[in-house]
Amino acid sequence: MGVWWWTTDRWMLGAVAALIAVGVLMSFAASPAAAARLNIGDPFHFAVRQCVFAVAGAGILIATSMLDGRGVRRAAFFVYLIAIAIMIALPFMGHSAKGATRWISIAGFTLQPSEFMKPALIVLVSWMFSEGQKGQGVPGVSIAFALYFLSVGLLLIQPDVGQTVLITVAFGAAFWMAGVPLSWVMLLGGVAVVGLSSTYFLFPHVASRVDRFLSPERADTFQVDRAAEAIAGGGLFGRGPGEGVLKKNIPDAHTDFIYSVAAEEYGLIFSLLLISVFSFIVVRGLYKSMKLSDPFEQVAAAGLFVLVGQQAFINIAVNLNMIPTKGMTLPFISSGGSSMLAISLTLGMALALTRRRPGAYSQTEGLAKAGAFA
Repeated sequence: MGVWWWTTDRWMLGAVAALIAVGVLMSFAASPAAAARLNIGDPFHFAVRQCVFAVAGAGILIATSMLDGRGVRRAAFFVYLIAIAIMIALPFMGHSAKGATRWISIAGFTLQPSEFMKPALIVLVSWMFSEGQKGQGVPGVSIAFALYFLSVGLLLIQPDVGQTVLITVAFGAAFWMAGVPLSWVMLLGGVAVVGLSSTYFLFPHVASRVDRFLSPERADTFQVDRAAEAIAGGGLFGRGPGEGVLKKNIPDAHTDFIYSVAAEEYGLIFSLLLISVFSFIVVRGLYKSMKLSDPFEQVAAAGLFVLVGQQAFINIAVNLNMIPTKGMTLPFISSGGSSMLAISLTLGMALALTRRRPGAYSQTEGLAKAGAFA
């Protein structure tokens, strides 16, 4: 434990601890209104759940961060297998909500397997990219793309376009970090843009959300409008803890729109500080990733930090009405067991890969020494 403490990025741990604390604080603010809307007798039902999952998430994060690179690969392999198996079973035994089948009920706990699949996928494809670089006959690139397409296919069956976009961005980042030719990256980007555009025509709910975003005067934008009012009503310093009023009118105030609750009760300055903490984690994580000497650890750590940053960006951008609505949680802040445990696993793996170990860091940056794909 002592070795772990002195080799782990303690600034990063402090930032994560701050986010977990803010998540617990905001759960107490949003829980009464959410419980009342859902006719739950205990007004602090969601707050208590958040506290339980926060403790469990902290345990997962610390335990995972103690692993070495090989341990991270093994953990990712088993997590990916289990998550994919559950995702395959979702159409037959999954729980449906809001027109999608993304959850499965296990012992009273609703689990979203795709949340756990994301970090495991990034670690595995990074592993395959690094193996492909060694030139020892391992078809690393082919295996990585097979894992990616399998994951995307199962996500679109649910359907979950938002998570598809998220893992595509992280996969693309890992692909680029692995040192592939720029032409390959541009080709993947073009395919991704075409694929994303096609979802508008393939999935009615995607078309509906895009249409509401582009032509709000012609559609029901109640939740987004209330979130905007909440953010504006908070001013610089907010209405005060527990004094938010618009959270009573936002259906997903305790989950997808928790940022607007924070902005109303604690104000613009607090909201910007929250964004700064996420930015600090991502920027510091990417900086440390670039200094790693092992190709696998470098690519995997960078991909995991991109995953966290992209998820935070999407959630906050939706709250600010910058992009079409998407049911995506704010890491460590939104209420939800799957989200808390999975994001803890994600950053636990990232912290494990960026821990100070003999020979882990090099004075040269990037993957120049590892070479590039032929």
